Amino acid sequence: MVANGLWMVFSALPWFTHIPTDMAATGNPNSHLIHDVGIAYIVFGVGLVWSASNLGRCRPVYLGIMFFMTGHAIVHGVEILIGQLPPSHWWIDFPLVFLPGIILAVLAIPQVWRKATSSLETPQVPEI
Repeated sequence: MVANGLWMVFSALPWFTHIPTDMAATGNPNSHLIHDVGIAYIVFGVGLVWSASNLGRCRPVYLGIMFFMTGHAIVHGVEILIGQLPPSHWWIDFPLVFLPGIILAVLAIPQVWRKATSSLETPQVPEI
């Protein structure tokens, strides 16, 4: 996320034309919007890194990132379903839009979250 965000911020129009997706199907490039979304991706990427190193207190930050990524995937899905994007976008968008949204949403399920984070947390050493 951070790398993609930096690319968007520092090179918006080349990002639009060179990212391995069919961005032309979404309309003409808007460098201001690309910069804004790039900043969001940088913030979300930093948030995920922070979350990974602060499992005991990261849930609210993680959920915010998850809601954005899952919402982003839902918007893409709706746009494909109503014909705003061509059906080829189911596969084009899968690795960078749908898959992250799915993974983050599954990990946010409380039972999955507890199981995933319990094995990663540092065990408490009892005081003597």
